[in-house]
Amino acid sequence: MSRRIAAAVATLILALCVTDADAYLKLGTAVGSKLVTLRHNSFPIRYFVTNRDVPGVTAQQAQQAIDRAFSSWAAVPNVSLSTQFAGFTGASPGVGDGINVLGFQNRADLDRVLGSTSFTVDTVTGEIVESDIFFNSTFAWSVASGGEAGRQDFESIALHEIGHLLGLGHSMLGETQLSGGGRRVISAEAIMFPIAFSSGFVNRTLRADDIAGISDIYGNDAFRRSTGSITGRVTKSGAGVLGAHVVAFNPASGKVVAGFTLSGDGTFVIAGLEPGPQVVRAEPLDDADIESFLDTTQNIDINFRPAFYNKLVTVPRGGTSSSIELKVVAK
Repeated sequence: MSRRIAAAVATLILALCVTDADAYLKLGTAVGSKLVTLRHNSFPIRYFVTNRDVPGVTAQQAQQAIDRAFSSWAAVPNVSLSTQFAGFTGASPGVGDGINVLGFQNRADLDRVLGSTSFTVDTVTGEIVESDIFFNSTFAWSVASGGEAGRQDFESIALHEIGHLLGLGHSMLGETQLSGGGRRVISAEAIMFPIAFSSGFVNRTLRADDIAGISDIYGNDAFRRSTGSITGRVTKSGAGVLGAHVVAFNPASGKVVAGFTLSGDGTFVIAGLEPGPQVVRAEPLDDADIESFLDTTQNIDINFRPAFYNKLVTVPRGGTSSSIELKVVAK
């Protein structure tokens, strides 16, 4: 049995995302009483590109940028992942026709959405059987290697949306400030941060959080043997904190990987970490729209102060740390 999920996992705003996570956020679907991670099981992943030009980007240029973006994800070490361009098509993305289609659509009604990814999934196994991406042609686009003033970099947005196509949700590793009724990105430590940089900015390099996430879904045994994880709980006055953002920072390499507490008891797991000491910090999800990350019908707690764990946490190679309790207090 399959089901279409109009996930709208978009670059600027997220409409729906069912999540399952070990760090970062992985997309998932309910199978009985549990959540199953969404992923592709058949390789290469064959994709088509809509044969539609827009000002600044031809269909052929879009396909070349999409191919580079797919290659960036597939080039992550110890990841079993491959893709294949199957040809140009007159079909538009989002139709539910059994093929993976990426292309431009004019969606003036979605004036904050640069791109969006939707899925058809096997509701028994969680396998992605079709995934489409549309790029909103009401925005100005460019494929220039150094970016182009006043235009969004197509490859940067494609890299983000393809992360969704492969099964990743959003990362909160970024900083924004309110500007003109929206949020302006100051910095981002993940391609999967949900808010795009201003037009003209090129952002085509996967970060540690992106790499940990894609490796957690498609990583091989070498990945499992060479990395480790941190487990624990975030608590406030003894009770679990739901929706806390938990960050692991490796002071030796400077790499940052993060996750969330996704249950009422405040438990978290951050996987795909380099072995060795890590600094661990919990913070409220208050620097972006909560619905970009988690289900807002849940009682997400943002009423606490950021806090560090009181000592370094050692990540073992091929294993997990002893469980820690990271205590926070109300603001």
